[in-house]
Amino acid sequence: MNILKKNSSQILVHILFWILFIMVSLFVFSPYYWRENPFLQYISILVVIVYVNNLILLPYFVKKKMYAWYVFVIALISFLATQLYCYEFAQCGCSIMKCLSDYLWQTLVPLIFFSFVWVLYRFIDKQEEVEQIKKEHLEMELKFLKSQINPHVLFNNLNTIYSYALEKPNETPELILRLSDNLKHVLYESNAKKIPLHKEIQFIDNYMTFQELRTEGVNTIVYNKSIENENNQIAPLLLITIIENAFKHSSLNSEILVSIIEKNGVLECVCENDFTEKDHDLAEFKIGLQNLEKRLELLYKDHFEFTITQDSKFKVYLKLNLV
Repeated sequence: MNILKKNSSQILVHILFWILFIMVSLFVFSPYYWRENPFLQYISILVVIVYVNNLILLPYFVKKKMYAWYVFVIALISFLATQLYCYEFAQCGCSIMKCLSDYLWQTLVPLIFFSFVWVLYRFIDKQEEVEQIKKEHLEMELKFLKSQINPHVLFNNLNTIYSYALEKPNETPELILRLSDNLKHVLYESNAKKIPLHKEIQFIDNYMTFQELRTEGVNTIVYNKSIENENNQIAPLLLITIIENAFKHSSLNSEILVSIIEKNGVLECVCENDFTEKDHDLAEFKIGLQNLEKRLELLYKDHFEFTITQDSKFKVYLKLNLV
């Protein structure tokens, strides 16, 4: 559709120019030298020169970057075309300088105009190519960053289910369903650019259920959630990185706070956890958060706030404008 639209616009430009050129030549300058001269032959020469220039000369010399040679060739062609018209078609019998002064500008105007149009559309094509490359690069980078979400979460969930299958078999089916929902979310729903907020929250709810079971008796989990509009759209798998980081690097026998609040199209996610100096020194401690920040820059640009602070606790704060 874009190619058709672009080609149609070029054809329209060409048609309008030739109509205007013919009208000006015949009606404005006719008393000067067109009335008795073979105008049709002159237009024929111009059309041939213009489209040989557009289809052969310009692409060749621009590709080779032989700009000086191009100017020389065009000047030579314009000179010879003017002489051909003067002495073969019009047979005006005028001098070379008189011929050039009367007819050369008529040759150069279409050449210069259509050369400009060719360069303009070529520039537009290049810009579209650059934008397409940027778009493809952005999509590849997003897919790469999304793939960095640690798969160990799924393995931990499977271990939890295995333990419950041995100790509390009656509760196992519900856990399997929750794991199935999360696998479906990661494998299929997360491929979309944005999804309804309620799907992402359901994924977080399932994750928190597994974490509460897995860390029972080891950590205290405080999970606060308040969602005003569950139909707002959000990029998938953003919040899990923050939450997973809090659980992965929290100290034993400590409290982990997870808060998700959405109001008036603004979502705030806060995670707090204790940490040990040993964990703090690990580069891995912030790799996931750094990848998340890159995703946020690519997806939300100036529509988010992301901060990491550490005092007695490690705190990550994310604010997103969803609308």
